[in-house]
Amino acid sequence: MAEITASMVKELREMTGLGMMECKKALTETSGDLKAAEDLLRIKSGAKASKAAGRIAAEGVIGAYISADRKCGALVEVNCETDFVARNEDIINFAKNLAELSATKNIIDTVALSDTNLPSGETIEAIRKALIMKLGENISIRRCGRHETQGQLAYYLHGTKIGVMVDFTGGGEALGKDLAMHIAASKPICVSKAQVSADVLAHEREIFTAQAAESGKPANIIEKMVDGRITKYLAEITLLGQPFVKDPEQTVEKLLASKSATVNDFTMFVVGEGIEKKTENFADEVKAQMEQAK
Repeated sequence: MAEITASMVKELREMTGLGMMECKKALTETSGDLKAAEDLLRIKSGAKASKAAGRIAAEGVIGAYISADRKCGALVEVNCETDFVARNEDIINFAKNLAELSATKNIIDTVALSDTNLPSGETIEAIRKALIMKLGENISIRRCGRHETQGQLAYYLHGTKIGVMVDFTGGGEALGKDLAMHIAASKPICVSKAQVSADVLAHEREIFTAQAAESGKPANIIEKMVDGRITKYLAEITLLGQPFVKDPEQTVEKLLASKSATVNDFTMFVVGEGIEKKTENFADEVKAQMEQAK
């Protein structure tokens, strides 16, 4: 059986919000399979699915750009090794410039972006390598998200760690920023329930069914319980179904209706989301350095 490490327990706690012993036991029961342990804890405790906010696993910055007419824009994530370097103005400006380049040159492929020549004749890749030499850390261009619309765009940056760009029609600039801020705070995975994949729904229904079965209630009651939880789940993960952060008494769908507006699409980047962060054991690191010094 795989060794259950402290870092595995920590990651599962971040994903589920549950206690250390519960997480360690679940990992033991699932032979260290993190995803299976998460599902097991959800069944036993009713915990929700993990969210993007709990998966920030690397450092870096988000750069954003929107054209003056608000018809074209982009988000770019640039990764580095430490939060110290992520606060450096050079890497922050690098990300901003990449976002403008992605938007204006219609480039979303990071390799193509790296190979782009600037008016000075210098390539983005050359600038990246110069930053590595200057700042002393590996720096990479991870991903780009570009929007072009007949409506209008708005963006919001939460520091430099979370970036959201919203494509919407109707309403004004203030509404767009409110929507982007809401998405950064509530982290929907899509605009409406019609966009939720059948595979995701099937997985959630399986989890909810197993949870409901723990109650020992009859099958017909369990079915109704599961249907109710699916409805609630869809409201939680879709932008239109969520309570608006500035006025929880109304949903985003109702807010948009009151403004005669619609959301066409959005992109949200969370720095390091989905990247496994290398964890260092300080004692082992010192020991290794001492061994090398012999």
